[in-house]
Amino acid sequence: MNKYVLTCGSTADLSLEHYKNRNIECIPFHYYLGDQECIDDFGQTISYPTFYQAMREGIITKTVQINVEEIKDFLEQFLKKGLDVVHVTLSSGLSGSYNSALIAKEELQKQYPERKIVIIDSLGASSGYGLLMDTLADLRDLNYSIEDLQKTAVEIRSHLQHVFFSTDLTYYMRGGRVSKTAGFFGNLLHICPLLDVNDEGKLIPRKKLRGKKKAMEALVKVMEEKAYDGLNYHCKCYISHSDCYDDALMVKKMIEDKFVGLKDKIEINDIGTTIGSHSGPGTVAVFFYGELRKN
Repeated sequence: MNKYVLTCGSTADLSLEHYKNRNIECIPFHYYLGDQECIDDFGQTISYPTFYQAMREGIITKTVQINVEEIKDFLEQFLKKGLDVVHVTLSSGLSGSYNSALIAKEELQKQYPERKIVIIDSLGASSGYGLLMDTLADLRDLNYSIEDLQKTAVEIRSHLQHVFFSTDLTYYMRGGRVSKTAGFFGNLLHICPLLDVNDEGKLIPRKKLRGKKKAMEALVKVMEEKAYDGLNYHCKCYISHSDCYDDALMVKKMIEDKFVGLKDKIEINDIGTTIGSHSGPGTVAVFFYGELRKN
């Protein structure tokens, strides 16, 4: 059996139960809810509805990147046990956590020269990052070597499509991704931007749609165009949402109506507090394997 452990950050937005069932170790991010520093612990300390309601009430959220020492301490616990490590990070296009992990690896490798430490940039986020982790767990369970796992991860990560829409531009204005003027009129006219993640792991706005229904239809249309085998797609598909479960459920039904091979196979997850601090409530995202992502 391969003696390595598969690890990631809490920003992969899978449930705690999912991580445990798949034997994936996870390091939590930190965030501020107002003046209170909190841990992104899968809604255990502060529930997701409570977190998003606080955002709706105007409480400012801010995320804190995991520092090098935290990553070192997290990874070292496995190295001490004689295990090699494959650590997959949040996209370098969205966070500095990949670079921090590389620094941690360099320092740890001096202390544990006999151990293999592999750091992989997911080029993804939320449950798209989570879907990559789940796929790597499948390959690990098929006894892939650490080298083959790394090679495959790099090959497939840009085939993992991330497509999502948001119904409230307030939080994009706060983060500087949308101007205050554009955000104000966007909210007034019920504009829902359709975004994806490009081949560099960066968020890219693609369309402006008026109304949530049109945004949902456009999202499913993108999946029809980009998924492996088109409507015959039957690989894994994840949906994540930020406190809008009914919208996620509607998107799930729309996908199942189009992709008969996905009936009752789509997993819905919550967008966690780290990613949610930037997206705000009202975001629905779909993740699936398909054509190579583009700029």
